[in-house]
Parts: sequence; C-alpha cells; structure tokens
Amino acid sequence: MRVRRRVVLVSAALAVASIVLALVALGTGDFPLSIPEVVRAMFATDGGFATTVVLEWRLPRVLVALLFGAALSVSGAIFQSLTRNPLGSPDIIGFATGSYTGALIAITVVGSAYLSTAVGALVGGLLTALVVYFLAYKGGMQGFRLIIVGIGVTAILHSVNTFLLLRAQTEVAMAASIWGAGSISLVGWNQLAPATIALVVLGIIIALLARSLGQLEIGDDAARSHGLRLEPTRLALLVTGVALTAVVTASAGPIAFVALATPQIARRLTGTAGISLVPAALTGAFLLLGADFVAQHLLPGSLPVGIVTVVAGGAYLIVLLISEARKRL
Repeated sequence: MRVRRRVVLVSAALAVASIVLALVALGTGDFPLSIPEVVRAMFATDGGFATTVVLEWRLPRVLVALLFGAALSVSGAIFQSLTRNPLGSPDIIGFATGSYTGALIAITVVGSAYLSTAVGALVGGLLTALVVYFLAYKGGMQGFRLIIVGIGVTAILHSVNTFLLLRAQTEVAMAASIWGAGSISLVGWNQLAPATIALVVLGIIIALLARSLGQLEIGDDAARSHGLRLEPTRLALLVTGVALTAVVTASAGPIAFVALATPQIARRLTGTAGISLVPAALTGAFLLLGADFVAQHLLPGSLPVGIVTVVAGGAYLIVLLISEARKRL
C-alpha cells in the first residue's frame, strides 16, 4: 500500500508539473503572456491575437511534446521490461533507427508527404524489430541477446542511412538531415491529429497487454504457469512498442534517449521494483516538454529538441553504465 500510495502521489505530482510547464511554455516567446493571460486566451471567444498565438502557434508544439514524450517513454518501458535491462530501449537496440531508415527511404523515393513518411517509418521499424527478434531468438527470446543483436543492427542501419543521404539530392538530403536531428517545431495540427489517433489506439492495446507485461517481469516459468503464451505475447508487445516509436519518428524524426532514460527515472521516483507505465508516460511527457522549452527559449538559435535530449541522454547513459559496472564488481 505504501508503494502504491507513492506511485499515485508521484504520478499526480508529475501531472501537475507538466500542466504548469505547459502553461509557462504557452506564455513564453516573442509575445509573452502570463499564466492567467494564457488561460483566458485558451477559453476566449473573441478570437484575438493572444488566442491565435496560444491556440494556433504554440499549443500544437506543447501537445506534441507531451504526447510524444509519453509515447517514447512507454515504448522504452516496454522494451526494458521485456529485456529486463535498463539499456533495453528502441534507440539502443535499433528500432528507432529502423524507423528512421524507413522514413528516409520514403522521403528520398516518394517524397516528404506525411503519409508516406509515416508508412515508411512504421514499416522500417517493424521490419527491423522482426529481424532483431529472429536473429536473437534461440529457444526463446533472451533480453541480453536482443540488446547485443540490436546494437549490431543499429550500426548497420546507421551506415545505410548515411548512404541514403549521400545518394539523395542536396535539397532532400539537407531537409532529411535537419528532420533527422529530431524536431517538433514543424509539427502542426495537420500532423498532430492522425498521430494522436494512432497513439490512442496503441494506448488501448498497451492497456490490454499491461497485465501480460507484468507477468513476464516475474519470470518465464511463473508467466507460463499462469497460462501466458510467452513468445506471441512478447511479439505483440514488441510490435506495439515499435509502432509507438514509429509514429513519433514519422512526425518529428528520431528523438534519442527519451525512451532510454525516462522509464528508469520514473522507477526511481516511484520506488517500485518494476517499471510502471503511467508514471513512465508522465515522466516522458514532462521531460520532453522541458527539453523542448530549453531548446526553444534557453539556447541560442532555437535548436531541435533532439540535440538537447542527446546531450542529456548521453550524460545519463554514462552514469548508467558506470552504475551497472559497479554492481558487477
């Protein structure tokens, strides 16, 4: 009960912090607004300039950061639970890179339309996941093998991505490179609406699979004794996690390290033995919105949010590797 109470309190605190940060982000910019002014602009009926700034210019970016941060974090939580390893993340084991490869192929061959990019990202991520899964499969899927195979596949896909950019036309390659840094600045209502629908559907599927994920965490033998079909369940979770990453990648490019860091941060905040999906989602939403706020307002040049997450995530990865090495000594 004490752990559950802490989970509820941490989740509530993260939700409140995300709302406050969202209001601050909506009021920050060349046309500054206070939080009361932001609230009035959101519910105003006169359609003034403040309403246009808040609802049309700033709100889509804030919602994208919250939604995509939650999606990436849940995806990372799924893979870290499946692999039982804090390094089990779609951007470490190749699934995010595969989505980027699929999107690059769609951009260079078909064009930069949202639908073709989304389909390319989804197909690329799923094909990469299936390749990694079957290469790592040996009498069952072991988390350590999945990570090692995924790292190897990631290295290959990075080479493929470089080749595609070098072969593409200069304008296409420059646009794809900027998009590949991971940016939510160009995602508007037209991209947000289909991405939201896709993520809601995936969220329902994850809610249905959440109990099975918890059973897998306690061990294969215990899960099998409860009647759980191990490999079909793992494959369903793997596909769902990849789809979450692919939806984000199709809209904003590959945003690195959010899926890696936020589930472990949420686990430490809640004090649970395993990873809880709701606190992980709220942590991801808050941290990606915070990273975008830093990239947009506190650094020169309004950098892509992916640059901020790479720097923060790289520091986190170093700390994590040092911590894991000390545990083995």
